[in-house]
Amino acid sequence: MANQTQLLNKAQQLCDQRGVRLTPQRLKVLELIIEHHSSISAYELLDLLKVTEPQAKPPTIYRALDFLLAQGFIHKVESTNSYIACCVLGHADHCSQLLICDECGYVEESHDDDLAKLLRQKSEKYGFKINHHVVESHGICRKCQSSK
Repeated sequence: MANQTQLLNKAQQLCDQRGVRLTPQRLKVLELIIEHHSSISAYELLDLLKVTEPQAKPPTIYRALDFLLAQGFIHKVESTNSYIACCVLGHADHCSQLLICDECGYVEESHDDDLAKLLRQKSEKYGFKINHHVVESHGICRKCQSSK
């Protein structure tokens, strides 16, 4: 995974190319998500943002999250209602697989082009065109398995 500075620089570069604004507040929310190294809820983000922006309210976070999701900089982990940073910003075929540990909550993102291709082919048989997908798989991470 790219380091935090590389991800933030790439996000800024993509926003410049796309003609959208990565405001300081949006950048800060992205930075907080990247720093967290695991999934984080909107309210956990709000608490962290309030350290530097005491006036921040839930709509502040949700607007930033909506922007970051739309740009493909983060993923929403639907099953836990939380967010993680995307490990491949600007990936053309933005489809990913999330491996979610049910013990510690750690979320690992992986990209498997073969799986994405299979899902796309299967959906096309039904006349459905996939624009974006996130596959969530729940289980137990290596660290939690070895601690048993």
